[in-house]
Amino acid sequence: MIPREIIDEIVFRNDIEQVIGSYVNLRRAGSNYQGLCPFHSEKTPSFTVFAATKSFHCFGCGAGGDVISFIMRAENLTYIEAVHLLAERAGIDIPEDNSSQERETVSKKRILELNLAAAKFFRECLFDKNIGGEAMEYLAGKRQLNMATIKHFGLGYSPNDFTALTRKMRSLGFTDEELIAAFLAKRSQKSGKLFDLYRNRVIFPIIDTVGNIVAFGGRVMDGSEPKYLNTSDTPAFKKSRHLFALNYARKFAEQEMILCEGYMDVIALHEAGFENAVATLGTAITPDQARIFAKYTKKVIVCYDADRAGQMATSKAMRYLADAGVDCRIIKISGAKDPDEYVKKFGADSFRRVLGESRSGFDYRLEKILGEYNITLADEKIKAAEKICQMISDIPSSVERDICAQKAASALGLSFDSLKSDIARIRNRKLRDFKNKESRDAKLSIKNIGDRVNTDAAKHITASKSEEILLALMMIYDEYRQAAVRGAHGLSADDFSTAFGRRVFEVICELESSDGGYSRSMLGLYFNVDEVSRLEKIELERRQLSKNDNEVFAACIAKMKEEKQSVKDDGDEQLKYIRELFLKNKEQK
Repeated sequence: MIPREIIDEIVFRNDIEQVIGSYVNLRRAGSNYQGLCPFHSEKTPSFTVFAATKSFHCFGCGAGGDVISFIMRAENLTYIEAVHLLAERAGIDIPEDNSSQERETVSKKRILELNLAAAKFFRECLFDKNIGGEAMEYLAGKRQLNMATIKHFGLGYSPNDFTALTRKMRSLGFTDEELIAAFLAKRSQKSGKLFDLYRNRVIFPIIDTVGNIVAFGGRVMDGSEPKYLNTSDTPAFKKSRHLFALNYARKFAEQEMILCEGYMDVIALHEAGFENAVATLGTAITPDQARIFAKYTKKVIVCYDADRAGQMATSKAMRYLADAGVDCRIIKISGAKDPDEYVKKFGADSFRRVLGESRSGFDYRLEKILGEYNITLADEKIKAAEKICQMISDIPSSVERDICAQKAASALGLSFDSLKSDIARIRNRKLRDFKNKESRDAKLSIKNIGDRVNTDAAKHITASKSEEILLALMMIYDEYRQAAVRGAHGLSADDFSTAFGRRVFEVICELESSDGGYSRSMLGLYFNVDEVSRLEKIELERRQLSKNDNEVFAACIAKMKEEKQSVKDDGDEQLKYIRELFLKNKEQK
């Protein structure tokens, strides 16, 4: 385990406002800072950084903790990995340790090392005329990429050989288990032997924003299927949290970014001078990726194929980007099937004009709906109007709703007032439904139903609340931790009715009794990010109350013991009843 004093030094040197400020646009709000939460989509800031306690909390999604737990969430890292990243940021050396926690980092570290070695191998194969001649002809000839672009993106080639990569990686000291974990090889169910997953494919390395090769995409050079093969999720890679070429595009993304469908589209656009282009990784855009865009840019121009799949992906992109607070625009390409073909046929200047003619998300959806109905027929016009009103009713800005309603009324040949009236009716109904749902959720929340962190809370409502207060007092005040360790008021882990509360109590007491003593920043070593967020929440709630004295501490213990005894008494009564019933049946026989 990393010593507490080193953890504390890492937290101290990594100022939480500066670290979070590199991910979130923070604005001062009194003594604290506020911004849009990076962990869920919102338009009104509910994310707060508390300078005094060096912590953060989102009042929308509940995420919270310290600088370490923030990095764990933001970068999808384990506690140890987040500590190492922050230590490197602060220039702090962490002594080597062979504990089980440290070994957790080996998996990701080894996969990154393996990916780098594999990328070098694929690159060597591409530039070897005897092995990669066909692949180089495909890239430089058929796809018309220049050599500088091929090298810039680190493109490679996987030989048409079942074990070429496996043999090479084994010779470099990598194990079969590591090759499987990195999604570079798979074990045959029949023979049990390992075989390469990427064979006879052009290889596109996926590089994160700090320069690590985290995954690969492989494309066939003929018409065979599957056309693309992409790395599945690994300890070093989560597909939904990366974008192809973001490592380059983020430097040119301040005003806008271009979202494409495929790797070749992105590469072709970069070569043509549009270095703000990126692509999702073989899947439609995810909410996490939409929030990545929000971190780097104000506007995203969606440039997907015009086929049905492309249209569905465009609709999803518009929804997620709007939720993330990003201005979404759509372009329509004519005379070519994709951006790659377009820039090759018509040139960069023509594509730049197309970008300038991009439409808003509303204009795109309006045109799409109007294309689905024959509005010269009354019943078809009514259906189109209903669908358009439903769409406009979701727009939060009243000014924007009116502008869109005017456009729609003109396109449908209807009066603005009638359309506005229908939009208001739909919006009011949705508002009622939302309030009803909110009321139901609040009632369930009071009863702790659906609590995924403390699953026992619904069964022990009174006790769980007392446990939360007691644990918050222990986290905030030294004297209550020391009292708990001493067993003051007869307090022990057995007094906890919920497994989560008991576990938190035991960890706090363990840390308090250790040589280094208690440190809130050490909690991430024992609890996942959702659990740390819960602990941050109950501590924050307690700090806002003025009465946090020994009387409150003692009252919590009394309540916990009372419920524990009540449960025991109920159990004894049930056992007594079963015994009496058993004896009565025995006598009757």
